[in-house]
Amino acid sequence: MTASAPGDDNDDTNVFAVELRRWRDVRTLSRAALAKRMNYDRSYVSKVEAGVERPSREFAVHAESALNSGGALRKAFRTFEATRSTSTRKPDATAPSDATRLSSLVVDHDDATLHFDGTTYRLTQRRRLINGGDEPITRYLIRISVDRYPRDPQRSNDLYSANPLTWEEVDLHAWHGTDRLEPMHWSVHHDRNAFKEVWLNFAGDTGHFPLYPGESTWIEYEYTVREEHWGHWFQRAVRLPTNTLSVRLNFPADLQPAAWGLHTSMTAEAMPLPTAITRTNNGDHLTYSWSCANPPLHARYRLEWDFRTKPDHTEAEKPKPSETMTQLGIVQDGDPILRQTARPFDLPAEAEDARRVVTELNAAADRVAQVHNFGKGMGIAAPQIGISRAAAIVRTPDGEVVTLLNPTIIETGGDTDEQYEGCLSFFDVRGQTPRPHVLHVEHTTIDGQKKITIFERGLARLVAHEVDHLHGTLYTDHMRSGVKPIPVEQYRGTGTTWKY
Repeated sequence: MTASAPGDDNDDTNVFAVELRRWRDVRTLSRAALAKRMNYDRSYVSKVEAGVERPSREFAVHAESALNSGGALRKAFRTFEATRSTSTRKPDATAPSDATRLSSLVVDHDDATLHFDGTTYRLTQRRRLINGGDEPITRYLIRISVDRYPRDPQRSNDLYSANPLTWEEVDLHAWHGTDRLEPMHWSVHHDRNAFKEVWLNFAGDTGHFPLYPGESTWIEYEYTVREEHWGHWFQRAVRLPTNTLSVRLNFPADLQPAAWGLHTSMTAEAMPLPTAITRTNNGDHLTYSWSCANPPLHARYRLEWDFRTKPDHTEAEKPKPSETMTQLGIVQDGDPILRQTARPFDLPAEAEDARRVVTELNAAADRVAQVHNFGKGMGIAAPQIGISRAAAIVRTPDGEVVTLLNPTIIETGGDTDEQYEGCLSFFDVRGQTPRPHVLHVEHTTIDGQKKITIFERGLARLVAHEVDHLHGTLYTDHMRSGVKPIPVEQYRGTGTTWKY
């Protein structure tokens, strides 16, 4: 079961005030420090947090930016606006709910910050634990697991066999309570080349401090891993009832990072994260923030990233275009999903699902556009990001975005010409593909209305390519007999428009 967090939608407390207090606690900021960061009067911040003053939309935006809550404060503000009552009862953000008391241990907030300085990753993990059981808790198990090449297990095994992760490299430190007041002793449970488990003991230099029934506390631990040992991914697995899960990725801006994520559970295949990742530019660093409430037990949330700038790569070490697309989350040729007919949306009933998939498509397009110049425009279909639903987007060279839900080509017209196309799912080659100049496409609007749109020339080619993807067809299926794709190194049309 999943415990309810204080401030859930069915709670009559001020959900925004509860969430504001929670995130200020997570970021270890005083009210005065938060007010200064937001450029607000301290008394106003205090009144909002106490539930005495109603927050404005502008205040919520500033709080979201100052606390990097990954959208949690914006969501709390929308909930507060929708369910606001006349009650002036001060919310109690620290009291465990009845559901919490039914569990022996609940993670009220699990917050991770991963910082990369160009050579080393440093993870800072903070958790607020609540003991809802009948016995004191004296230790807590943590895992440190690395995989440099998650899509090539043998290569990873070879790496860690020859160059294992060591305790000297990890340099683990742990604390109990807020502001790192009490160091925690720890003991090794498992020690493997790429995997370590550690018991954090509720004991330190000054004695023992068990977590008794009904009590709560923050624990924090931090460790480092060199870049050559850490792959471009970070996964959170929900092993205990958890009220809030949050992650921040902090990268040097000059590496031009791009980040995305997926989640899996015991009942569902990989899907986009349930809430969007937000990106904040902090000058010389870029921060990606994400959070969600009440994640189900055994769910896994995986954030991945890539760097457009890799100054340490020699020419021989540069990845192939297909490898880059794989790192950016694009499904590659050979995956069965590319040969399946995508499941259509029942609109408007599945409007929220459709919007979520389209959001993921635009996020994927943004990542890809950071590493390649698309002079002819570009498109991406849901199966290419591992989602077998009938949605695709097309971006024209002028920046216009065409969104297609349940599209079907019902008529073609005009001349037919043959020009080179590329596909993100096998980007190492380009192939000459015949296409009609005019397409009549029937598709569905988000509110369930059928619509027919006519596309011409270059836009028609882009649309035809993406509609094909939703019906299990690739551009190579249209190529003339005997004509083969050419290596991208031989292609001379990158960055230019098609000629008509």
